[in-house]
Amino acid sequence: MKSAVIQLPGLNRDRDMIAALTKISGKPPLTVWQTETELPDVDLIVIPGGFSYGDYLRCGAIAARMPVMRAVAEKAAQGVLVMGVCNGFQILLEAGLLPGALMRNASLKFVCRHVKLQVANANTAFTRAYSPGQIIRCPVAHHDGNYFADPETLARIEGEGQVVFRYAEGTNPNGSVNDIAGIVNEAGNVLGLMPHPENLIEDAHGGTDGRPLFESVMSLAA
Repeated sequence: MKSAVIQLPGLNRDRDMIAALTKISGKPPLTVWQTETELPDVDLIVIPGGFSYGDYLRCGAIAARMPVMRAVAEKAAQGVLVMGVCNGFQILLEAGLLPGALMRNASLKFVCRHVKLQVANANTAFTRAYSPGQIIRCPVAHHDGNYFADPETLARIEGEGQVVFRYAEGTNPNGSVNDIAGIVNEAGNVLGLMPHPENLIEDAHGGTDGRPLFESVMSLAA
């Protein structure tokens, strides 16, 4: 599988994502800086977590307007798989590649802990290695992860199976509507999620519940 990781000022989870992709695929991803206007021929583009541009204005708002995001949007329109984790999810929303918004956590506090997730849709390019309804464990670390969408949008994404992950068993850390932790676009090739699967892929992390997400993508590129 050929992959690329987008790098922007303030992102601090790019090294984690690069390490995860390298360990699971056996080859390091390409890295693409924010000023690039063209992207290489890859199977997967990842926007990692962090605090791009210090979260000024709104989380992900400035990053979403960088030249590289226009190139990401073009690749997404062509069907290339795109994944945004945490701040990457915020950037995808700000760029209009996913519906809804991420607001300040209901507690108004930064949260950093493990939560439980339910696989709400196991029939996507990112989740086919999971079982429907499977409960997994995954770390979160964010201040603005409270997912919101207007009633019409919410009904649409729920009805069309675009909700991929939900916080389970009372572990919702931010107040997200319908316990939503991750969604895909209508085409199913763009995923945004707040939890960090790249930080739970080997026993040294304390578990491997995040690994099937990457294996799902790699099975398509094999």
